[in-house]
Amino acid sequence: MRKRLETFIHHLEQIDTLEALNDAVVNLRDLYEVDHLVYHSVNSTGEQYAALTYDEKWVNHYIDEDLSRVDPVVTGCYQRFHPVEWKQLDWSGKSARAFLGEAVSAGIGNQGVSVPIRGPSGQFALFTINHKANDDQWERYAAEHIPDLILLSHFINQKALEIENGTDLAPARALSPREKDALTLLALGYNRAQAAENLSISEHTLRVYIEAARHKLGASNTTHAVAQAMTRGLLLI
Repeated sequence: MRKRLETFIHHLEQIDTLEALNDAVVNLRDLYEVDHLVYHSVNSTGEQYAALTYDEKWVNHYIDEDLSRVDPVVTGCYQRFHPVEWKQLDWSGKSARAFLGEAVSAGIGNQGVSVPIRGPSGQFALFTINHKANDDQWERYAAEHIPDLILLSHFINQKALEIENGTDLAPARALSPREKDALTLLALGYNRAQAAENLSISEHTLRVYIEAARHKLGASNTTHAVAQAMTRGLLLI
């Protein structure tokens, strides 16, 4: 496991206030040398919490003008379950182009990935990684760091839920040794082909193990399953 990942997870485990979680997001931005990170959560009653590194003036303007109505990142992520590259979204509309112009003027980077996270009881959160870079620079950065940050987004969401509501981890059905092996290799950064080769099984069989583990952990996707397993201490890394 990468040292930076270990360092942040260890620090996150000690946090017990939302203010400290905001500081942790700022520290994470510095740790991974990215321009901005944003965690924004809305629970089933509409209560919101955000930990972010955007300029306060831009945040206030975004809220006052209710720009979430025209933000392609927000509308796009509500329709998806997997991380979304900003360049995959539709920015062609007049309101979207105007919003983009305002965002760039406020110092928001041209490159971004947003992770939609669906928690218990209708909770919905977005975790965004934002940076100024050309396409080649972003491609190199994303290949090296985005998998870590996507994984950490689920740890941050879990910590926010724990702080607000207490731990909500229901007892999980026990994972089989092979299910643990599969999630462990993914947590270590192996892709599915590499993990299957390491375990001397087919990729189809690997997917069966991963899906079984995901259902046992109540996870919405594979990355969430890895984060849940690590949070529960089921993986030895």
